[in-house]
Amino acid sequence: MKKIRWQLLIILFTGLVVGLLLISEQPGTEEIIPEPVQGGIYTEALVGQVQRLNPVLDIYNDVDQDIDRLLFSGLIAFDSSGMPKGDLAESWGISKDGLIYNFVLRKDAKWHDGEMVTNDDIRFTIDLIRASDSLFPEDVKAFWNKIEVNLSYDDPLAIQFVLPEPFSPFFDYLSFGVLPRHLLDGVNMTDLAEHTFNLQPIGSGPYRFQELIVENEQIVGVVLAMNSEYYLDGPYIETIIFRFYPNEQAAFLAYQDGVVMGLGSVSDAILPDVLKEEELSLYTARNPEMSIIFLNLSNPQIPFLQELEIRQALLKGLNRQWIVDRLLNSQAFVAYGPVLPGSWAYYDGFLKAGYSPEEAIAILQEEEYIIKSDADPVREKADSRLELELVYPNDAFHEAIAKSIQSDWALLNIKVNLRAEAYETIINTDLANRAYQAALVDINLNRMPDPDPYPFWDQAQATGGQNYSQWSDRSASEYLEQARVTTDLSERQRMYRNFQFIFEREIPSIPLYYPVYNYAVSTKVNGVRIGPLYDQSDRFSNVADWFLITSIKNEAPAQATETP
Repeated sequence: MKKIRWQLLIILFTGLVVGLLLISEQPGTEEIIPEPVQGGIYTEALVGQVQRLNPVLDIYNDVDQDIDRLLFSGLIAFDSSGMPKGDLAESWGISKDGLIYNFVLRKDAKWHDGEMVTNDDIRFTIDLIRASDSLFPEDVKAFWNKIEVNLSYDDPLAIQFVLPEPFSPFFDYLSFGVLPRHLLDGVNMTDLAEHTFNLQPIGSGPYRFQELIVENEQIVGVVLAMNSEYYLDGPYIETIIFRFYPNEQAAFLAYQDGVVMGLGSVSDAILPDVLKEEELSLYTARNPEMSIIFLNLSNPQIPFLQELEIRQALLKGLNRQWIVDRLLNSQAFVAYGPVLPGSWAYYDGFLKAGYSPEEAIAILQEEEYIIKSDADPVREKADSRLELELVYPNDAFHEAIAKSIQSDWALLNIKVNLRAEAYETIINTDLANRAYQAALVDINLNRMPDPDPYPFWDQAQATGGQNYSQWSDRSASEYLEQARVTTDLSERQRMYRNFQFIFEREIPSIPLYYPVYNYAVSTKVNGVRIGPLYDQSDRFSNVADWFLITSIKNEAPAQATETP
């Protein structure tokens, strides 16, 4: 056997040497490099109907927002971590006191009709936003009505904003789509709503409006063409077509029929079928939302919520991962704090308390909350009985979550009484009047790349503001107050990290989960990337990098050739 093994080794060694000699005799190895080429048509299915392609009128229509993202530009944009970057703005500076913001626009930024984008366009759009009949929320209009907007008439590219007081999240208010004054001058908000501009828009974004697709006297799609004069790196895909469908099932059927290449959204309704499609790539990102259980820390009917140990037990006794896996079909991930993951301000050092009913029970026992009667097995101590009411939105989805919470805390012998209400009632009555004990709600952080947790957690907001938990922690509030007036980013990061540390330690409320957004695109489309979202239209943030057509470059030591 030994002789046979040696013979095999000799044969293998000889083959290896011969193989190396043959390789050394071959010409230089060619490296194949695919390169994107301009051209091609990408078609995407959107659920809904186009109404007005106008960034000051698209507030409540996702379809309009998606299309406007490609047609219009903002003064600034945001990267996936929520950091501001120049869009129409080439540069900017901030005064030391944080009151004055000076911006310079790009010289080569033009409207799709060839006219130059100027500071006058910026102020014109702001005047529409802050008009009394604007569709923007009242707090946004009130904010802009406090801002002084100054133009340099010697330089049409210079614009200045003067704030009444320092406000670091100001950049959140500067990403609005800009409208052309030279086409809409003199038009008020009432007339603008019915203006022909809304279905024949002129923007300054990477794509320009080409035409509407009309079938049976109904608009069923929009065609956008590449803006060859775009001031940033131009897109590769020549034409983008959006087609409209009544629901996701119809949109998915259009994909299967070869009518579209992408699906603007993928919910649980079609997710299993989408995953079966080998030529359809699924992209997933964190949505700008957070589900949370607000705890009313100042309600005299439930004084035990003021005890940190009880809040610790409630947290440890709640199986949030089960809620994510079973009730959300794993289309979310557990939330550990009030700042969105992926944000520049997010603290990644959370202890990430998991589900441990044993530890929760041990905490309650240590705090001397005992079960006095088998007939009424709710833990008590002196006059304090661990029973509370949880109000939740009156739909089947939130009811399932509320019942899961009720079940988990029942294992700790904490009684939860459920009350369903319309979402508007919860916000405008229960929370606004602090007339609740615990509330299951979803916080919408859409279009808020700057985290600014101040409105929900600062002491000053406990009465009349959005600090619905009425949490009063001076150290946490000081960090929040300083962070929103400091322009030094590293200082703001430090302050928010300290705030999140205190939040994790004190548990003023219980974050549940962050939902995710799913987006499907054909594997034929290259260069698609998706990061944490601050708006669902952020999926187009790198649309200029998408491509359908490539050339193949063969690079060899002696020569290079290109084959289409």
